[in-house]
Amino acid sequence: MTDLLRAAGAVVWRGEQSSPEVAVIHRPNYDDWTFPKGKLKSGEHVIAAGLREVREETGLTVLLGRALPPVHYLSAGRLKRVDYWAARAVDDAGFEPGEEVDELRWLPVAQARRLLTYEWDAGLLRALGAAPLDTVPLLLVRHGCAGSRSEWEGDDAARPLDTDGRSQAAALATALPAYRPEPLLSSPSARCVQTLEPYAGRVGAEIRLEPLLSEESQDPQKTPALVGNLSGPAAVCSHGKVLPGLIEALSGKDVHLRKGSFAVLHRAGGQVVSVERYAT
Repeated sequence: MTDLLRAAGAVVWRGEQSSPEVAVIHRPNYDDWTFPKGKLKSGEHVIAAGLREVREETGLTVLLGRALPPVHYLSAGRLKRVDYWAARAVDDAGFEPGEEVDELRWLPVAQARRLLTYEWDAGLLRALGAAPLDTVPLLLVRHGCAGSRSEWEGDDAARPLDTDGRSQAAALATALPAYRPEPLLSSPSARCVQTLEPYAGRVGAEIRLEPLLSEESQDPQKTPALVGNLSGPAAVCSHGKVLPGLIEALSGKDVHLRKGSFAVLHRAGGQVVSVERYAT
């Protein structure tokens, strides 16, 4: 729907995941209590928008966890979709009251539910407690657009990103900070390496080349073992012929990615508890 309004926000939590506190804001223009959120800017990735809006309205820097169910409602006669995530607060620059948000409260979940103005926000709290809060993200990225394989002369591994692919890589670099992945692993193919380079340059990380992520050298046992042994937040870039089997081996889910898109596998207690897919 071309008339769809898009916004993004988060249910920000701190403390122990067994008894978290969540951040609730008051907006004087609406006289309501809700969660931080705001509209996407033109061309902005939805994940980047969620990070920005939380930071602008609360002063908090967050790491995203599981996606929560999106909220839909009418705004000035137009359908609006708000994407939300569970988000752990990792840095606090200090809340400063302003015209849009004049108060922030950290509350236990039960108290927050009583204070919230909208029923859909109460639904977000129910979803928050439906699965583990403290998860470890594994990002599986399909390389960006790289022209036509049949029209490329020379070694296919050297085929670079095209203009659209470079735009996708730039957008990816704005979304990955939500998860702070490191290490970064890539197929040796140029188009895969180039897809991760903008983010790697932004955070000063190295990209490790792994032949097991290539089309030619992938292995149905060794490739999942390699990626599954990554214990912390990590990003892996590979190919359309590799990733569906890899995702299914790790999560049991049948997920196919378009060029430039990525999946986030959230892990807790050695299990994948959520699988999400995003375009760039």
